[in-house]
Amino acid sequence: MSLTFTIILAVLLDQWLGEPKKYHPLVFFGDYAQRIETCLNKPSCSTTQIKSLGLFALILLIIPLSLLPILLNQWYWLNLICAPVILYFCIAAKSLRQHANAVFIALNNNDLDLAKQKVAMIVSRQTEKMSADDIRRATIESILENGADAVFAPLFWFIVAGPAGAILYRLSNTLDAMWGYKNQRYLYFGWAAARFDDILNWIPARLTALSYSLLGHRKLAFNCWQQQAHLLNSPNAGPVMTAGAGALNIQLGGPAWYHHKLKNKIFFGTTNTANDHDIEKANKLITHSLYLWIFIVIITQALGESLA
Repeated sequence: MSLTFTIILAVLLDQWLGEPKKYHPLVFFGDYAQRIETCLNKPSCSTTQIKSLGLFALILLIIPLSLLPILLNQWYWLNLICAPVILYFCIAAKSLRQHANAVFIALNNNDLDLAKQKVAMIVSRQTEKMSADDIRRATIESILENGADAVFAPLFWFIVAGPAGAILYRLSNTLDAMWGYKNQRYLYFGWAAARFDDILNWIPARLTALSYSLLGHRKLAFNCWQQQAHLLNSPNAGPVMTAGAGALNIQLGGPAWYHHKLKNKIFFGTTNTANDHDIEKANKLITHSLYLWIFIVIITQALGESLA
């Protein structure tokens, strides 16, 4: 099966089925990872030991599962079926859009309490004290960042390394989401997972930022990316978020509450206040970027076949 057809089939499966509400493989993986962490992450260990155990847990959890698809190459028809299914489980474009639309509907109906409940499902910050503007910015930031993490990065690694690459990335990103916190419990144990996720995201994040820039307000997006990306804490979210904010010609960021502490995050992007419909525009930016990636894969594969 051609790469193009596999990707298109996986995207269609995602658009048709969405993210499974029950029995998603990542749910089982997360439960297993949590048990491993509980067994290995002991406060009595030294910093070096905890870091080593975190690295061991990372290898133990992602390498065996990532190597499984390689075995599928021995059975053509099984690989034919499993490759698009694996990619489908690794991307979450429809789920991202659905969560964002739920916030949009609540805001559009002036139901601030419901909007807080819905945005709490896609952000890690506290939502109780959020204003409508805070909710809009948080939602759009989540769309832009998760577009990179949950759509384009797994797609990139699938293109580079097939199903094994997509699984490797998705499991690594899941562990970073679970263990990548800079608190007492995970600061050292989650260090390896966080750094590995940074490495895997470096190229996809910049390709995502480029896609946002090309499909939005180009000059604003490139300027924001160039001038503001280094001001954000994350080396990969910086380009993605600033380019996305510029592409949409809005202001994002600002102070936010995390674990009962106010974090004075900077504002970035332009000076225009986001409105409800900018949530829809952010969703469209993800969709159009996905179409762009598929188009580039089609053209690249066609050129490769013509030159072969």
